[in-house]
Amino acid sequence: MANFLAFLMLVSFWVSFISGQNPGLEAPYRIHTLFSVECQNYFDWQTVGFMHSFKKAQQPGPVTRLLSCTEEEKKNYKGMDLAPTLEVPSMSRHPKTGDWYPAINKPAGIVHWLKHSKDAQSTDWVVILDADMILRGPIIPWELGAEKGHPVAAYYGYLIGCDNILAKMHTKHPELCDKVGGLLAMHIDDLRVLAPLWLSKTEEVREDRAHWGTNITGDIYGTGWISEMYGYSFGAAEAGLRHKINDNLMIYPGYTPQLGVEPILLHYGLPFSVGNWSFSKLEHHEDGIVYECGRLFPEPPYPREIKLMEPDPNKRRALFLNIECINTMNEGLLLQHARNGCPKPKWSKYLSFLKSKTFAKLTQPKLLTPPRMQTEVAKEVKEIDEPIKPYPKIHTLFSTECTTYFDWQTVALMHSFHLSGQPGNITRLLSCTDEDLKQYKGHDLAPTHYVPSMSRHPLTGDWYPAINKPAAVVHWLNHVNVDAEYIVILDADMILRGPITPWEFKAARGRPVSTPYEYLIGCDNELAKLHTRHPEACDKVGGVIIMHIDDLREFALLWLLKTEEVRADKAHYATNITGDIYESGWISEMYGYSFGAAELKLRHLISNEILIYPGYVPEPDVKYRVFHYGLEFKVGNWSFDKAKWREADMVNKCWATFPDPPDPSTLEQTDENELQRDLLSIECARTLNEALRLHHKRRNCPDPTALSNPALDTTKDIANSRKVGRFSKTDDIESNPVPRNHSQESSKPKVRDGLFSTLRFWIILLWVFSGLGFILVMLAMCSGYTSKGSSKGKSNKSRRRSYTGFLKTSARDRQGHKSDASL
Repeated sequence: MANFLAFLMLVSFWVSFISGQNPGLEAPYRIHTLFSVECQNYFDWQTVGFMHSFKKAQQPGPVTRLLSCTEEEKKNYKGMDLAPTLEVPSMSRHPKTGDWYPAINKPAGIVHWLKHSKDAQSTDWVVILDADMILRGPIIPWELGAEKGHPVAAYYGYLIGCDNILAKMHTKHPELCDKVGGLLAMHIDDLRVLAPLWLSKTEEVREDRAHWGTNITGDIYGTGWISEMYGYSFGAAEAGLRHKINDNLMIYPGYTPQLGVEPILLHYGLPFSVGNWSFSKLEHHEDGIVYECGRLFPEPPYPREIKLMEPDPNKRRALFLNIECINTMNEGLLLQHARNGCPKPKWSKYLSFLKSKTFAKLTQPKLLTPPRMQTEVAKEVKEIDEPIKPYPKIHTLFSTECTTYFDWQTVALMHSFHLSGQPGNITRLLSCTDEDLKQYKGHDLAPTHYVPSMSRHPLTGDWYPAINKPAAVVHWLNHVNVDAEYIVILDADMILRGPITPWEFKAARGRPVSTPYEYLIGCDNELAKLHTRHPEACDKVGGVIIMHIDDLREFALLWLLKTEEVRADKAHYATNITGDIYESGWISEMYGYSFGAAELKLRHLISNEILIYPGYVPEPDVKYRVFHYGLEFKVGNWSFDKAKWREADMVNKCWATFPDPPDPSTLEQTDENELQRDLLSIECARTLNEALRLHHKRRNCPDPTALSNPALDTTKDIANSRKVGRFSKTDDIESNPVPRNHSQESSKPKVRDGLFSTLRFWIILLWVFSGLGFILVMLAMCSGYTSKGSSKGKSNKSRRRSYTGFLKTSARDRQGHKSDASL
């Protein structure tokens, strides 16, 4: 009997070996992978990349491509053999409404598969992916924690409709709406319940044109294009499914992975770059590269070049993921060309690399088994000198208002956030009045939580926009289910250069981390004694804050109340008490923070290695994580002062950027401290402009080299852009001392209304002269008498009044400018 069992095991091993299945990955349950495409070249090259990575990753079970095509499209379609395929009737043009919406083919295809495929009858678990994905390792639902009733999915934070009126309109259970998508792993029984709801809810949201606005859906185009994603979330809520959201499995190339995390899925839905090389799938929308022998996507840099390019280990790892994505697709294209009967391509260095053991080793499957996960984390941690321990979840916050001034700061901060490798999600706390929101255009710039504005205090009438920061944090805590353990709070005028994590800077419960603000002398004098019971616990800190969520819940309301208290204490605005050289009470919010923390005896770990102001000399060998460009900084004759761009619409004017800083090669090398200072200043300015250029590119702005558009003149923006949320005329402080025109009309010379009357006078005078001349000639002929006559003409010059149109800049105006810059 023992021999017979051994024989059966041996036969089983050889069957697995011959079929190409790794015996070590044999699944105890049956898995089926699905992805949806259409009959287009665009989806064909994605299919080739997907299928090649599917095989390399050793994903268990079969895969099916759900191919949605019209009968007309199928007549010319060449890609039927690219993947195991189930043909699905196309719903790109809705059969009832006539609406053109190809994304609906995904849920429609899954409904068709469940109804018509025999595979659906012999499957336990289903993994649903998108065509523009590259697998790096097997996705095994139960290893990810998926259970019946609890699918696993990736986080899609921009689906803000789950938190507002959209969910209330389209599901009976808005509280169950999860912001998920991309990667889906669920039990077949759950999918049978969900699929028809997914389709019907997609149709429902797509038809709800009244709620396509960016502020409701998060869709930056406001076109209802992400209706299918909401269809999934609302359908899952109707079905009572609660997702286990995994933020570590999937990454967009171009983003920096979290420390110690090895993503197993690359989603190349956004443009990404390595040095001067870049790739965007949209540039290959009509590309027939699958059917053109020997043609590949442009080769990216080699691994050894990346090692020289980027010294930071985690950022370097991100660049490796970028090239792995495109190299895997090119490897798949090479193999597909061979299957197409193409001749063997000529030798090249790049082809040699794709066939090398080095590339094979770099792209070997990343398994999710616990021993392998521990090993890989340990290896990565060893490289970057991090302790081996589970990392707590982090959420980053920053506060802004509905003005273009904060919009360009938001664009820069969001750009740097994605490059920095900062773990977790980020939320912009946007404080606006209802009137501001009607005109506001920047809803799509960041994941956003909307907050009622307290710039004009609802009780006292005091105009103090800085109070919006603590007020917004309080509002966010009371309206959002926060699953993060630590909160990082930044200002909008910051650029991230690297991750800010509680484990690196030793934050703990009852022990927040912050950066020094030494000018808060009120912590050492009567101001602290007046406003906190524990003046000895007052820390002079601000800027960057890392705090445990439980501390923040206890502290946030105190922060707001103490801000109101200090702001109302006008008797103690003096410079010798507050350190505010303008005695304006502008830094009341900072004292509100320090006094509120002192009330709870929260003592801060103060780090000098997190934040630096551009223009300051850096400490040797310190890798600062944040630029805070709150003050003017200079490099030679070039300078940048954020306050001078308060009225500039840098975000909505195509290709608007700030003046470029000097080239680093032109800097003096004699003083090392000055050189390092100037290099950091240049880095900050370049990051600001890079963020703006990428923003304009995403907006599909016309090619600036092909068009000459006077609308691109950013100097006019400074004078003429709309002014939202300005300080009131009665307030002591005017935040922007830059002269600006009252209006475009009053800034031009004024033309007198008497112009037409003057013209008519000269015409009449001309007729009089002509008549007199005729009479005189006739008299001379008749009488021989000659007379001389003269006439004097009068000129009437129109006087024009001109207006400078500039506002007077008082000492208090300059004071407001400087106090703003000090924040």
